[in-house]
Amino acid sequence: MLALLPLLRTSWGRRAGSLVAARPPGGVSAGAGLWRAMSLYRTEGRGQPHSPGYRLFFKNEAGHYISPFHDIPLKVDSIEENGIPTKRARNDEYESLFNMVVEIPRWTNAKMEIATKEPLNPIKPDIKDGKLRYVPNIFPHKGYIWNYGALPQTWEDPRRKDKSTDCCGDDDPIDVCEIGSKVLSSGDVIRVKILGVLALIDQGETDWKLIAINVNDPEASEFHDIDDVKKYKPGYLEATLNWFRLYKVPDGKPENQFAFNGEFKSKAFALEVIKSTHECWKALLMKKCDGGPINCTNVQVCDSPFHCTQEEARALVESVSSSPNEESNEEEQVWHFLGK
Repeated sequence: MLALLPLLRTSWGRRAGSLVAARPPGGVSAGAGLWRAMSLYRTEGRGQPHSPGYRLFFKNEAGHYISPFHDIPLKVDSIEENGIPTKRARNDEYESLFNMVVEIPRWTNAKMEIATKEPLNPIKPDIKDGKLRYVPNIFPHKGYIWNYGALPQTWEDPRRKDKSTDCCGDDDPIDVCEIGSKVLSSGDVIRVKILGVLALIDQGETDWKLIAINVNDPEASEFHDIDDVKKYKPGYLEATLNWFRLYKVPDGKPENQFAFNGEFKSKAFALEVIKSTHECWKALLMKKCDGGPINCTNVQVCDSPFHCTQEEARALVESVSSSPNEESNEEEQVWHFLGK
């Protein structure tokens, strides 16, 4: 029981697990620390891109395979000294900063996702009816209109009803729409500032969509809450709402619905949603709830019953086929004009 305490005592602003979150070595400045975020992780592709068997695995700075779902810390710079968050970690400036795993670059159509049901949770193509999934181009938009991804160490529990939406979770890490100016790459791990959240209701499930901006974006210092998006990027939130409302219509499905009549909620509201999904993830990793087919294999959350060694993680990756001869299948571009 004592071995569980480090994880169970994890407070808001601290990462779960016994290992300290990846931190730039030395006493670097805040700016330098933020700049180095992506250098802490790298990816390794196996298989042919744009094919069903393609997988993008993650490695940490030491070159060890990790799970982007479970091993990358949720919070930015969640460093502890004798079990107490440092002054820098407690600073209000850092309360809304989180790590984000980029799954889908802006302006692309291929639906890529963290493979929550596979060991070490690589990024993989989404498959439906044996075919790769691509989101349609709905005029005037081309593919995804943001860099799209998820926050690690979060989980929307499908058996837990959200009090504010009266719907259960969608069984995935919480989604993020990153609105900065740079087009990122699948597998990038960036640090983002949370600005607000939208509550999509997808087939009766709550599917939160966080709105965030890359901390390294030239305009990031101007953004502090959801109203700043309306001020500095007029029309972006309206386009976001319309995109989520219509993106399944070309496939013959009805328009999506939203909680709160499609209102984007504030940063404070969003932080509470993240806190709740992080608590659900901790229960999942400690086997305190039924995760169903979710694969919880991890390398760095040492108190978790799903923890594995570096050697075991390497063997898991090497067991995945990396055939370069698999047929690539890129979608032909079609535009849909749906009106209002």
